[in-house]
Amino acid sequence: MASDKELSDFLKSVERRAFKRTVYAVRSDDAALDIVQDAMIRLAERYADRPAAELPPLFQRILSNATMDWFRRQKVHNALIQNLSDFDTGDEGGDFDLFESLQAVEGSLGTESAADAVSRSQVLLHIETAVAALPARQREAFLLRYWEEFDVAETAAVMGCSEGSVKTHCSRAVQALALALRTRGITP
Repeated sequence: MASDKELSDFLKSVERRAFKRTVYAVRSDDAALDIVQDAMIRLAERYADRPAAELPPLFQRILSNATMDWFRRQKVHNALIQNLSDFDTGDEGGDFDLFESLQAVEGSLGTESAADAVSRSQVLLHIETAVAALPARQREAFLLRYWEEFDVAETAAVMGCSEGSVKTHCSRAVQALALALRTRGITP
């Protein structure tokens, strides 16, 4: 069990790096500060009873999850604001023409065609399916290393195996994913 001093010292030692990493991810100092503070509070509230050696990978996982949660909230918020702003006419009279609003929105959409959007979503679905089809240990190692961005030692600690096993699992996962995607005609 980590003492209060060990927990405090750990949080002091990672706060600047965690803040910088999060600023790079979310590109907002205020949002990054909120995310890091939330991650630190979660660590202190839920995992203070863990040994000090377990705190770094736990904190990194909490910080990664908090950052991803922020992106999800932003995506929903932005979609909602965009959808509601589509109906704002901007004039005091309150005259609203749905056809004019739809034409304005259509003109502001990205340059991606419908075929490209469908193709991209199908590729992502194939990737998700291929990752889900991996054996459990390969999938866990792959996601920890490449999704959570843990290094080999951290991944080994989380998985409870040797660093060599992590490398083997990741290598096999990458090979299996490449083969599965190539068979579907998806190439880099």
